Amino acid sequence: MKPAKEFTVADYLLTRLKQLNVTEVFQIPGDYVKHFTQALEYFDGIETIGTSNELDASYAADAYARTRGLAAVSLQYGVSTFSALNAIAGAYVERSPVVVISATPGADARQIGSMYNVLYHHSTGNLNADQEVYERVTVAAETLSTSAGAPEKIDKLLIAALTHQRPVYIACYKEVWGEPCPKPSSKKLEPEIIKSEPAALENAVSQAWSQISQSKNPLILAGVELLRHKLTKPLEELIKASGMLYTTTSLGKTVLDEKGDKFIGTYSDQASIPEVIKIVEASDCILSLGTIITDDYLWLVENKFSDMIQVTTQETRAGYFTYSGVTLKDFIEALTERFKKASGYPLKAIAPAQPKFPEPWRSNSDPKYDLTPEVITFNRFFEHATSFLKKEKMLDDIVMTFGVSSSMYVATNMYGLSQNAYISSAAWQCIGFETGAASGAQLGSGKQAWTVAGDGGFMMLAQSLSTLVKYNINSVIFVMSNGVYAIEQVYVDMDSFKAGPNHKFDEFDILPKWDYQALAKAFGANSYRAQTVSELDEVLLKLKKKTNLPTLVEIVIPQKDLAQQMARLGNE
Repeated sequence: MKPAKEFTVADYLLTRLKQLNVTEVFQIPGDYVKHFTQALEYFDGIETIGTSNELDASYAADAYARTRGLAAVSLQYGVSTFSALNAIAGAYVERSPVVVISATPGADARQIGSMYNVLYHHSTGNLNADQEVYERVTVAAETLSTSAGAPEKIDKLLIAALTHQRPVYIACYKEVWGEPCPKPSSKKLEPEIIKSEPAALENAVSQAWSQISQSKNPLILAGVELLRHKLTKPLEELIKASGMLYTTTSLGKTVLDEKGDKFIGTYSDQASIPEVIKIVEASDCILSLGTIITDDYLWLVENKFSDMIQVTTQETRAGYFTYSGVTLKDFIEALTERFKKASGYPLKAIAPAQPKFPEPWRSNSDPKYDLTPEVITFNRFFEHATSFLKKEKMLDDIVMTFGVSSSMYVATNMYGLSQNAYISSAAWQCIGFETGAASGAQLGSGKQAWTVAGDGGFMMLAQSLSTLVKYNINSVIFVMSNGVYAIEQVYVDMDSFKAGPNHKFDEFDILPKWDYQALAKAFGANSYRAQTVSELDEVLLKLKKKTNLPTLVEIVIPQKDLAQQMARLGNE
């Protein structure tokens, strides 16, 4: 029975989260944070998702934030927060607003520790270490030593997360989460509206317009910030008014529904399909909006820097001219107005026809296996999986998650996914993100998660399967089982993929052998194994039947299968 109790600081934060449509909080318990976790357990409208470890909790929270708009993860002091740091750093880099909740030793403990020189458990000796570390991977971090002023401080942190679409950290002294607190207003918090400096906006748009209007082959490169900051409608208006073709970065894939005659396909450097590479290289003006330009795009900045108009939440640049005080939203809207008033627009450009099935998979499959059509390769997997999804009209019903892997790059060649259905660690590039992200992606979006994991990545977060079972989340986890860190080997020595015994993988890229069916049984999950293309087709048909349990599917591929997308990337 729910005990009667007074409204506390923990209740205040939970109420604010619920107002912002956070209906699940991912959690690792601990004694310091017990007042928050106890409040969470009895709080109406928010379910506790107790995960297997800190990375599981934090990857899930990251994916939840990407699909729901905000997420929260509750962690024990020190040992939990430091374990979760990798995941929160990824959320920071890739613009995912996760609220990190924790607690520290309380006032009494601090007094005793100081008096008797006692080192409290989970502490480095610096009781502020958690906050000091998290200040490097959040946009705001606060430790509350008293309930006085807690509402204002909590609101400020949440507004920062919403405004910047990045993580925040909030901890309390152990006792403070349980202290009395006024209730918040019924009005939910909103992101801060940041306006441009008018003269700077006019100058930036004028310079950009000068470059665009003089170009012969302008192109929009759309990035993930447009999705995070709810700027997809303005992007659609800009495309409509300008008539320009558009592509996306890997991280920004599915910023819009992948439909219509203006989308050329995703640009993932040399992993892209040839038509996309050709259009990007031929463009004499690239309007890059909300993109995170990583070293995957070195060719682009080295060869197109002066032709690029780069506008993000961090910078505004047109060619070699930079501008401060210009927001991404204002820039897009002002530029759209220019197109609406100008003659000659919208352009009548039409994107090339999408590759005809079985392309782009057939030509990108490793030619070593051309004479053995039943062997599953990376590209044959996607050839058959995408064919199945289209035939069964399931593309609108799934959300896909990827850590950095060969599969992540191969999957950038997909067409037809719905908006925000491709979630990846394309910038932070974390192996293992995909499996932990499955629960958060599915809970956040309400769609079934289809996770494609490398076997090395899955081994890092295999316990996530247990979390999926515990909460009856019926995600599908495909494990690309080749026994090696293939993506690492590509960048170490690509000759290792050549046929014959003289070409071997480095020992550090060889993985242990796992019995995935036995593992799934131990966790209580469904499981299948496909070693041939025919078996893969049979498994895909079985996945049509929905259960309330996750399904682990081992996809057996040759150790030396080298997707040609990866071969091109590795040869750069």
